[in-house]
Amino acid sequence: MSARLKTLLALGCVILLGIIVAAASGLRLGLLASLVGLASLALGRVTAARALAAAPLLAPPAAADPEAVRARALLEAIMNGMREGVLVVDQTQRVVAANSAARGIFGRDAGTLVGQALSAVTRSPAVLNIYRAVIERGAESEVKVELLGEERRVFDLRVVSLGPEGARGALGVFFDITQLERLERVRQEFLSNVSHELRTPLTAILASVETLEDGALDDAEAGRRFAAVIRKNAVRMRALIEDILELSAIEAGTMKVEFQRVNLYKLVGEACAALTAKAAARNVILSNQVPPQAYVRADPQRLEQILINLLDNAIKFSRPGSAVTVRHEGGARDRISVCDTGEGIAPEHLPRIFERFYRVDRARSRELGGTGLGLAIVKHLARAHGGEVSVQSTPGSGSTFTIELPVCDQPTD
Repeated sequence: MSARLKTLLALGCVILLGIIVAAASGLRLGLLASLVGLASLALGRVTAARALAAAPLLAPPAAADPEAVRARALLEAIMNGMREGVLVVDQTQRVVAANSAARGIFGRDAGTLVGQALSAVTRSPAVLNIYRAVIERGAESEVKVELLGEERRVFDLRVVSLGPEGARGALGVFFDITQLERLERVRQEFLSNVSHELRTPLTAILASVETLEDGALDDAEAGRRFAAVIRKNAVRMRALIEDILELSAIEAGTMKVEFQRVNLYKLVGEACAALTAKAAARNVILSNQVPPQAYVRADPQRLEQILINLLDNAIKFSRPGSAVTVRHEGGARDRISVCDTGEGIAPEHLPRIFERFYRVDRARSRELGGTGLGLAIVKHLARAHGGEVSVQSTPGSGSTFTIELPVCDQPTD
């Protein structure tokens, strides 16, 4: 049985206890009995009878009773240890109990939250309406609410009634689903972007195949031209799928990073050698200005992947005849910079440049074979090394991408 189901079952039993006590002793006592019962049932430390007996002691006890003190301390520990916010109101919608999470949600401390009218605690129509409806009708209800404070937060709010009709209050539990909402939004955007990125090459491939089937196969020159279109778009699809799988592995934590002390000069030389043909085709010079004695702590394969992605990106957006330079700077952290003198990036694009599928110039990026995932992979690989990536750019003057890694002690020989 799941933890949430257990909690709901326990809550159901507790509400029953609260109603019984409320009928005899008034709503406030019933509400407090419910909270004590929740603590008791959750831990299995006391019986229902003891839970009921301990309820009056949540108010200042008339006499010191060790059992009551323990019960009250147990309740407070459980309620304040919950990640979900719990807010209890009476029949006039005035707060009679709240835990630490609830006080955090509404930006209040214990002294200013309890005793306040619910409308003074929050102005959210959804929250006010669901509490009012539950008090009036006595039926439990659930709603998704959005609360705005220092940051936007989304909650699944579940409210149940407490006490008999005419003296009925309500207990609400706020489940924070902000992260789940964000992940769902990211998932939907990712699927939408992948579909869009795959649709373009697939359309080109299908159009070329249809043209060949309609008679272009009889024309050798036309056949070669359409075959080249098919090949180009198939290669693009393969690159996209490989990048998606790579990024998924990194984000899932299944990729292993094996740290070594790496000679950065040699590694940059190998990355530049792998891209020599592409740089020559665009008349771009690759310059390795890393000192031969520079070492960094990294996974050599993953660091080379970072460098190739950054160098490839720089080559694509550099002007013919310009240079792409790699430098290293030591200090508190090792800083590896890839600098170009290309077109640069406008300031409004910089905050989103490392997002998946984000492109400054979509048409040109696709034309040059980009998948839109290269910089996202760089960001995640840098973080897997305990580092970060940043960019500085001036439109018309070029861009500098910098990888910061935890420092590696240089060899003494």
